[in-house]
Order: sequence, then C-alpha cells, then structure tokens
Amino acid sequence: MHPNAEVLNRLFTALNRHDHAAMADCYEEAATFTDIAFELDGRKRIHAMWNMICEGDIRTSFEIVQADERRAVANVVDDYTFRPKGRKVHNLIQSRFRFQNGRIEHHQDTCDPRQWASMALGGVGGFLAGRLPFLRRAKARKTLDAFIEKHPEYKRH
Repeated sequence: MHPNAEVLNRLFTALNRHDHAAMADCYEEAATFTDIAFELDGRKRIHAMWNMICEGDIRTSFEIVQADERRAVANVVDDYTFRPKGRKVHNLIQSRFRFQNGRIEHHQDTCDPRQWASMALGGVGGFLAGRLPFLRRAKARKTLDAFIEKHPEYKRH
C-alpha cells in the first residue's frame, strides 16, 4: 500500500473510532478542507470540524481508488443522523486529496448537494439548501464557530 493510502486508511479508520485527534494528525498545519458545507483553512479548524462530527453517530466505509506521491482519490459512504433534524443520511462522497510531507495538504469532498439536503433537511429547507450553496455554507460556518466558542483549544491565536 502506498504511504499516502496508509494516511487515508488512518484518517477514515479514526473517523469510525470517533478519534478526531488521530484524524487531525493526518493533516498538514496549513491544510485546507472543502465540501458542500465547509471551506476551512488550517489544521485547527479542520480538527474542530472533525471533533464536532465525531460527537455524532457517524459510520464510514471507504475505498481508496488511487494514491501516489502527490494525490489520492477515495470513494466514501458516510451514514449518520443529521442531529439538528434527527434525520438519517446516507451520503455518497468522492474525496480528493493532495499531500505534502506525508500529510494531507488539501482535502476536497464532493457529493450531490440536492440529495444530501433532501436527506438531512427535507421539505422546503432541504430544497433551498440543496440549490443555494451560500445557505449551506453560512449555516455550517455558524455551527462550527459556535462549537469552537465552546472549545477554546480551537480558537486562533
């Protein structure tokens, strides 16, 4: 197994253990993360996001499709309860990674935002959130900022 594939194996295995600290250790200090809800800069904010996610009931399965010295791709399936609504989500994700010094430099997750919003939110709110990225991002930013406010170890200095 390529060393960068091993990093991804550690990342996703730690997610299933809800071990956010082990997940954060897979990222470079200046790493970036993007998905349909978050645009994060720096390992501290990425760590805070994973900590927040690990407080829930998430389970993941993954397949590393490709990994080399610089990049990797994985197909991921996350199953969890979207806590604000209590709705079950089965999210199909393609994860793309860039690496530097044996750690993740950039992590980008893509999925179908309309499907996700329909499962997570439902109704009119899901319809709108699935089609309006600024709604998803604003809510995600607000939720993460509130989490960080309660966990000062993630505040920027």
